[in-house]
Amino acid sequence: MAKVLMKGNEAMALAAIKGGCDAFFGYPITPQNELPEYLSYHMEQYGRVFVQAESEVAAINMVYGAAGSGARVLTSSSSPGIALKQEGISYMVGSELPGVIINVMRGGPGLGGIQPSQADYNQITRTGGNGDMKVLSFAPENLQETVNIVKESFALADYYRNPVMIAVDGLLGQMMEPVDMDQPVETREVPPKDWAATGEAAKRGKRNTIVSLHLDPYKLEEHNLNLQAKYTKMIENEQRYELINMDSEPEIVLVAYGSMARIARSAIDALKDEGIEVGMIRPISLFPYPQKAFDALSEKTKTLLTLEMSLGQMLQDVRLASNGKHRIEFFGRTGGVVPETDEIVSKVKAIMKEAV
Repeated sequence: MAKVLMKGNEAMALAAIKGGCDAFFGYPITPQNELPEYLSYHMEQYGRVFVQAESEVAAINMVYGAAGSGARVLTSSSSPGIALKQEGISYMVGSELPGVIINVMRGGPGLGGIQPSQADYNQITRTGGNGDMKVLSFAPENLQETVNIVKESFALADYYRNPVMIAVDGLLGQMMEPVDMDQPVETREVPPKDWAATGEAAKRGKRNTIVSLHLDPYKLEEHNLNLQAKYTKMIENEQRYELINMDSEPEIVLVAYGSMARIARSAIDALKDEGIEVGMIRPISLFPYPQKAFDALSEKTKTLLTLEMSLGQMLQDVRLASNGKHRIEFFGRTGGVVPETDEIVSKVKAIMKEAV
C-alpha cells in the first residue's frame, strides 16, 4: 500500500484494525473524537464490534469483559477520561487481561482544556490504579511510528497478558501526515489463549475463571511477585529510545518524547546553524523507561535538559536514570501551551553561559 495522507486519530483507528482489533468500546472526548468516529463506521465493514458506551467507566469494563473472552480489544480517551478508566485498568492488570488503550492527552487537572499536553506522564508511568501495577506504555513522535506501535501493541498485550497504553497528545491526534499502513512491524509468538472464558475449557472438564480477588494474603503476594517478574521481563526486553545527534559527544543532551521531541529537533538544528552541538535522548517507551540510553552516555556529557509539555513529570525518571552523573535542568510549558523552538534555544544558551 502506498503512503496516504491521514489525520492522526483516524490513522490510529485504521492501524488498530490492521493490528487485529476485534472490538472497540469507548466514549467521546476531545481531542480524540475522530478515532471512535472512524471506527464506528469501519469496524462493521470488517465484521468487528464497535460500542459507544454510556461512560468511560462502562467502556473500560466492557473492555475487561471482551478481553476475558480472548478478543483483541481497544479503548481510547483523553486525560480525564483515562483517569476514570483507571479502576478498570487496575482490574485488567490484576486479572492479567490484554488490551490496548490510546490516550490522546490534553491539559488538566480536572477537565482542564482541550489543547495538547504531556501532563499525564505520572498517570501513565505510575498509574492511577491501586496495587503494585504497571502498564507497558509507549509515546511515539510521528504518525508513522504511532501507526506501527498501535499495530504491534495488540500482540504485545497478548504476549504479556497486560494492558498496553499508547500516549500521544492533541497535536499528534489532530495533525495530518503521510503513513504506510502496511509497513512491517515486529511480531510476537503468542501462545493460545487457553485461559480465556469462552466455554471451551468446560468441554475438557475444566472451568476458566477470571478474577483479581485473592483473599489469602500469601496467594495475593505470590500473584504480585509473578506480575513483578512480568514487569522485569518488560524492562529487559522493551526499552525503546532514539539517540539524536550524539556522534559529537555533546556536553548538553536534551531529553524529550512525543511532540516535544519534534520541537526539540528543530532547536537542535537551529543551534547547529550557530555552531552549537546538542544531542537528544528520545524515550519511545515510558514504561519501561529507557535506562540503557543514559548508561551509554559519553563522559563528555555534563548536562541533561529535560523538555516537557508539563511541569516536570518526567524529571524524576531522568534524575533516576542519570544516577547523579549529570547536572539536570528543566524547561516546560503547561496548560496546553506548546513551546516555541526559540524558547529551547534560549534555555540551552543560558545553561552554556552559566557553565562558563
